[in-house]
Amino acid sequence: MEQIAYVNGSFVPLSEAKVSILDRGFLFADGIYEVAAVLDGKLIDNASHLARLERSVGEIELALPETTARIQEIQKELIARNNLVNGMVYLEVTRGADTGRDFAFPKGDVKPTLIMFTSTKDIINAPSAKTGINVITVPDLRWARRDIKSVALLAQVLAKQAAAVAGAGEAWMIEDGKVTEGGSSSCFILTQDDVIVTRQNGSAILPGCTRKAVVALAEERQLRVEERAFSVEEALAAKEAFVTSASVFVQGVVSIDGKKVADGKPGPMTNRLREIYVEFAKATAV
Repeated sequence: MEQIAYVNGSFVPLSEAKVSILDRGFLFADGIYEVAAVLDGKLIDNASHLARLERSVGEIELALPETTARIQEIQKELIARNNLVNGMVYLEVTRGADTGRDFAFPKGDVKPTLIMFTSTKDIINAPSAKTGINVITVPDLRWARRDIKSVALLAQVLAKQAAAVAGAGEAWMIEDGKVTEGGSSSCFILTQDDVIVTRQNGSAILPGCTRKAVVALAEERQLRVEERAFSVEEALAAKEAFVTSASVFVQGVVSIDGKKVADGKPGPMTNRLREIYVEFAKATAV
């Protein structure tokens, strides 16, 4: 059965899902996106994703064409129509299609574009959850407002492509000698004295929803967490390294630029946090 997508109020076969070539998301990357995980047919930590969506559109003065409650209803209907058990729901909202290509915001009554589609992925049983992934480092080429989940992802595309060519599972982006974040993930290390370290939120990184949950879950268990920048050298000297995202949950990093982290295997803290997050995800799914 062909996959079903959502486009501006209609559920249509994916092959028929279309937007105008004058859509500002296509012409200017003038839009915001979100990706929510699905386990057993239910959305994971979706309230956090929708809150971030509202924040991001607010930062670029883009009005959502639907309420977040209605967006969640559409997400759920899309999951049902596609018989999705485990995977992801992608959504994107743009400033819509104007009559021409003008950099300034449209002056007329232009309705924002809202699209959604699903993909299948078994996040929990992914082989890399057991083996860990290798990462490479690349310069952070992005703009100054990385806290906005913009569809302008060319720098991340180049980073991910470099990782793919190198046979790595992720790229860590570096700025001023410090790790900002992964191409599509938040970065963590566990120091030799058992402190979980991840970069503090701000305009330099996207405030990851999975990152937020993992930090909160760790603190609830009286684990020590420090939010600050760290270097690649510090990561290589750490007990463990890992990344978080909606598409991998908690994923061990076993080497950086070809150099092993500790014994080259996902560590016990990484595995524990992954288990804790999966428990949280299942308990709070909607």
